[in-house]
Parts: sequence; structure tokens; C-alpha cells
Amino acid sequence: MSGDSVMQWGDGNIGIIKNQGAASPQAALVQLVEAALALREQVPASDRQVFDTSVEVLRAGGTQDRGRLRRALASIAGIAALVGEVGAPVVSAVNSLVEAAGLR
Repeated sequence: MSGDSVMQWGDGNIGIIKNQGAASPQAALVQLVEAALALREQVPASDRQVFDTSVEVLRAGGTQDRGRLRRALASIAGIAALVGEVGAPVVSAVNSLVEAAGLR
């Protein structure tokens, strides 16, 4: 048998998501940088230097060692979490990059 086998219950079911795999590391990186730049003005001034430095580490991409990249991601995710709900897309983008790049 080929094709999709689907069982669904409840209200509000719309359809099947197809071709949804992990993002490529490069696509996840671009998404994270865009989300971080959109969040920047919401970051308290006291955290902005660390945030900006961490974004620059991401922009350097593959030229950074894994430890430095992980520290930058941790800083960005931590600051994004502290600013509240508005930071949620950045936290999600960090998690996507960590997964796509195998940084867990």
C-alpha cells in the first residue's frame, strides 16, 4: 500500500502537512538572524551589547567554532526569553538552528 494513511478526530482539522522536515542549517541561521534583528529594539539597553555581539557571531556562520556558536545561541535565547512573549519567535528560531545544525 502506498500513500498516506490518516485517522483524525475532533473539530478544526484542516489537512496534512507534507514535506516538512528539518530546515537546513543555513536556512535556520538566516531565519534566526532575521528574528533577532526584529527583536533588537525590545532588548533592554543593558543586554543589547551581548545580544549584538552574539548576532555577529551568528553572521560569521561556519567560521566560528562550535563552542563559540553555542554560547552565542545561549545568550540570544536567554535574552529573548527574558523579554517575554515577544521573544518567543527568537527562542523557537534558536531551537530550530540547534536541531538543524546538530548542536544538541
